[in-house]
Amino acid sequence: MKISVIGCGYLGAVHAATLASMGHEVVGVDTDADKVAHLARGFAPFFEPGLEELLAEGRVTGRLRFTTDMDLVAACEVHFLCVGTPQSKTSEIADLTYLEAATRSLAVRAKAGSVVVGKSTVPVGTVQRVRGWLAGSGAELGWNPEFLRQGTAVKDSLVPDRLVYGLDDGDAAAAIVLRVLDEVYAPLLHAGVPRIVCNFATAELIKSAANAYLATKLSYINAMAQLCDAAGADVTQLSTAMGLDPRIGQRYLAAGLGFGGGCLPKDIRSFRAQARELSVDSVDAWMGLVDRINVDQRARVVAIAAELCGGSLAGRRVTVLGAAFKPETDDIRDSPALDVALRLAQAGAHVVVTDPKAINNAWMRYPQLQFDPSVSSACSGAELVLLLTEWAEYRALNPEELGGIVARPVMVDARNVLEAEAWRASGWTVRGLGTASGAAIPVP
Repeated sequence: MKISVIGCGYLGAVHAATLASMGHEVVGVDTDADKVAHLARGFAPFFEPGLEELLAEGRVTGRLRFTTDMDLVAACEVHFLCVGTPQSKTSEIADLTYLEAATRSLAVRAKAGSVVVGKSTVPVGTVQRVRGWLAGSGAELGWNPEFLRQGTAVKDSLVPDRLVYGLDDGDAAAAIVLRVLDEVYAPLLHAGVPRIVCNFATAELIKSAANAYLATKLSYINAMAQLCDAAGADVTQLSTAMGLDPRIGQRYLAAGLGFGGGCLPKDIRSFRAQARELSVDSVDAWMGLVDRINVDQRARVVAIAAELCGGSLAGRRVTVLGAAFKPETDDIRDSPALDVALRLAQAGAHVVVTDPKAINNAWMRYPQLQFDPSVSSACSGAELVLLLTEWAEYRALNPEELGGIVARPVMVDARNVLEAEAWRASGWTVRGLGTASGAAIPVP
């Protein structure tokens, strides 16, 4: 099929490359000329494992191209809306400015009978606004929410857990949209990927509802970490035992610094705002507590760091391992690691941050911090080291070798991923979160 992907950021670039790998002829459109130039040459403008291989495949086959020229979508049968819906600067609700601009631009170019499919994460009720922006175009509308995870987005696209189609069950055109989406995703459906067909409101809510549940699970175990610190228990053993219960499961039950990134925090805040608008007070209060617990973890880590430095961070040389919000990405949006690094610097510490992939992004955004791509150089003379992003190379660090570089062998393992006893046997003081390694740390 001939398909356009409108918006070639994280979602759009991955989706376009995936569709081309399925055999479709895909044109990706974006207003950012530099981004388009990178993608057209087969280079991803961000780090995502496996993406550049898909981009290269698309170039070789000729099925994938990128452009700033919106007129090139006119010949396409299907159009995917993949533009960003960031949190509004003035409220918690999603900003639909980019979605509106892209949809209105598409409306004057899409041929009658083509199908427009939204993939962006949006507040419930947005589809009706999109339908208004498309008025007069003769295009049909469907919603196909995305479920990509940074670091595994290519796998999530090629082998998804499920496909969700949002259709207007009262519209005769719903059958057309269903048939078109089935054709788009034929290889996935043939492979047995589950397909869920629902109404528009359900499709709009499902991504935010899923993220709200994951955020709840993460904040819950972090609240248990606080309780474990107060009681002298070990949250890693607690979560292991809980995770063996099939009703609960182990995934997303690891206590630590908490979540960040451009999706999860934004989505739960938008979800909360939607609940307020719909007068569902319980969801509003619940999401507020989840968000607060998550952010409090950052203050707890800074408090632990100060305690390990004798009560004051002023003048201390501190190394932060990690700048990206999670491993296998260079995304620093709402990064817990960088938030903690800034708080340490504001407390008077001399902070050096290192990361395998996110150094350039972080350096441009946070010039007040010092960055070093080398772990050994960053840790040289450090009086305190904090592991804040659980990259595999940090988990594999040799405590004896690192101990010969630092000034004081003191580690805050804010992700609870190190073999603490092995590090302690090598002369290190190691503190985790909720790991029965000390008294309760008050949140400032």
